[in-house]
Amino acid sequence: MSLDNVELMQGAGRVIVFDTETTGMNDGAGGIHVGHRVIEIGCIELINRRPTGRTYHVYIKPDRLVDPEAIAVHGITDAFLQDKPSFSSIANEFIAFIDGAELVAHNASFDTSFIDHEFRLLNKGLPATKEICKVTDTLAIAKKLFPGKRNNLDALCNRYGIDNTHRTLHGALLDAEILADVYLYMTGGQTKLNLSQDSAHGQGSGVRRVAASRAPLKVVHATDDELKAHDERLGIVGNPLWQVH
Repeated sequence: MSLDNVELMQGAGRVIVFDTETTGMNDGAGGIHVGHRVIEIGCIELINRRPTGRTYHVYIKPDRLVDPEAIAVHGITDAFLQDKPSFSSIANEFIAFIDGAELVAHNASFDTSFIDHEFRLLNKGLPATKEICKVTDTLAIAKKLFPGKRNNLDALCNRYGIDNTHRTLHGALLDAEILADVYLYMTGGQTKLNLSQDSAHGQGSGVRRVAASRAPLKVVHATDDELKAHDERLGIVGNPLWQVH
């Protein structure tokens, strides 16, 4: 599968916003897993805070049943996953896509702990995610920005005015797209990704290029009255430094 020369895009402010879906939750005891597996990975690529239109998306056959509680969250069934690739067959292309980038996730320790668990199961001596790329947790950022408030993805979308009404079920690529908008707002930028996607359970996988655009900023100029009032205010200040010639 072609990676579209991803190695040429590494560095230069390369950010991968990423999410996973799994067969179930870990047991919460220090991230120790109880046999649950990754079944979907979704990544959105940004370079210099702009979406490139490239994504990495794959469904994965976990070789175990999906918990009914997890299906209620993401809608991914055992039958749907039967013909999907194993993690071992996509591990190298996933690592190549994230290598050297800043990896951004919401509650990043959850997603990276599952990925690291998959790496360990391969028994190939693969490094932990944090050794492949820098990991940034948007949940930690949100807790600093909005202490004491709800900071899940839905709450942040509501706070920043991001439309997530199309999100009836969780999905790794869809959640990564939404999180990319949230991340850019949280860190001082505004970008509309406008990613055109297939149905929630499309059959394709791997690296894709999709339409992306940046919404133009509205420029509001001061009126003549506002400029006059501004000059009068400066007269009260008296020869401000930026007017001294």
